[in-house]
Amino acid sequence: MEGVRPGGGAPASGPGSGSGSGSGSFPSLFPPGLHGIYGECRRLYPDQPNPLQVTAILKYWLGGPDPLDYVSMYRNLGNPALNVPEHWHYVSFGLSDLYGDNRVHEFTGTDGPSGFGFELTFRLKRETGESAPPTWPAELMQGLARYVFQSENTFCSGDHVSWHSPLDNSESRIQHMLLTEDPQMQPVQTPFGVVTFLQIVGVCTEELHAAQQWNGQGILELLRTVPVAGGPWLITDMRRGETIFEIDPHLQERVDKGIETDGSNLSGVSAKCAWDDLSRPPEDDEDSRSICIGTQPRRLSGKDTEQIRETLRRGLEINSKPVLPPINAQRQNGLNLDRAPSRKDSLESESSAAIIPHELIRTRQLESVHLKFNQESGALIPLCLRGRLLHGRHFTYKSITGDTAITFVSTGVEGAFATEEHPYAAHGPWLQILLTEEFVERMLEDLEDLNSPEEFKLPKEYSWPEKKLKVSILPDAVFDNPLH
Repeated sequence: MEGVRPGGGAPASGPGSGSGSGSGSFPSLFPPGLHGIYGECRRLYPDQPNPLQVTAILKYWLGGPDPLDYVSMYRNLGNPALNVPEHWHYVSFGLSDLYGDNRVHEFTGTDGPSGFGFELTFRLKRETGESAPPTWPAELMQGLARYVFQSENTFCSGDHVSWHSPLDNSESRIQHMLLTEDPQMQPVQTPFGVVTFLQIVGVCTEELHAAQQWNGQGILELLRTVPVAGGPWLITDMRRGETIFEIDPHLQERVDKGIETDGSNLSGVSAKCAWDDLSRPPEDDEDSRSICIGTQPRRLSGKDTEQIRETLRRGLEINSKPVLPPINAQRQNGLNLDRAPSRKDSLESESSAAIIPHELIRTRQLESVHLKFNQESGALIPLCLRGRLLHGRHFTYKSITGDTAITFVSTGVEGAFATEEHPYAAHGPWLQILLTEEFVERMLEDLEDLNSPEEFKLPKEYSWPEKKLKVSILPDAVFDNPLH
């Protein structure tokens, strides 16, 4: 991306062209999808019609790597009465449909919708003496946008993203992100649909873990109550050296009570995982019931892969929105991102016929299974058991290194093809494991050392012979290089 400051007289070069929403019309050459977005920005910043921008040198719809067309940066003087400090407000342009499907189709040949219906924003506390906004937040937003365009997973309020590195490449403790509705920018109507604004909020590792164990919205509400940790406008301060739990120890009690009462609303993650069917010898390659030979994922055809994705999308669908979970996935320019199929406590599909793949993928009952996870994925098993299954819910691991999914279900989950009589069942590469409450409690005791990753030595194996279940925690290299 490169920095630009669009000229006010150039009809299609930036917010300097045309007038604000409701006070005039934009030039006809100006992309129609931008009208409402710029109008909302001008409502908040009427004195800044020509903000500093950074832009993609080669547009995404012309083959460039950066999905965002540009990021505009506004200076907000804050509000001392509300404990809101002076800060920079970044607004992205490009995730929503700004040009219309026809223009995007002309250059990309895609058949689906070109926009995702939201734009990203970010509020960064202004450093003393800082006269120009730093541009690293624009790169951060581009990383998130790449993930959205490549995975076609959308964000929603309450989602969280593991970054595992200071957001500004400094020594800051702010190394992860939560997402929420922008507290000032309202949804706008464009010719191509409604555009909402989701704000990125930088958080510490301890705050991210609390969001995982409980829920993102609950942690966001706590951040709003602590001025130095975000305040009412959730402003990120990269120099913040304390977590909200160090600032106010009573907040940890609220989180603990919330976890006990509500459980976790994290229903799944993209992960480094695999599974083996131990019911038959691994050399039996004639049946689709085993999708791993050793650690080598069996590759599915494009048709099979799409059917599995549709099964996960429809069979685990929530009535509202998808969620972006947090664990370490393939790294893209510093980005670790994952998704969860749902928050719904049912595996019912809208139509059973809609998710049944062709005859090569059929449901099978298995006698014995071996589950494999990397350390970060394995560390979430206690959350899966305590925060989800003990609350009558389900939890899914979706592999990022192969077309594999593992769903843990409790006896109260409807629509599962795993049953108490046959607790291990596979639908092609999708494995379901039904665990009774009694077995969950036992597993939590046996897996207690997963809560202390600093003392963990790999590989690590857990086994319950009478249940014919084995779990292995393996180094990342096993999943990064299946032939290792």
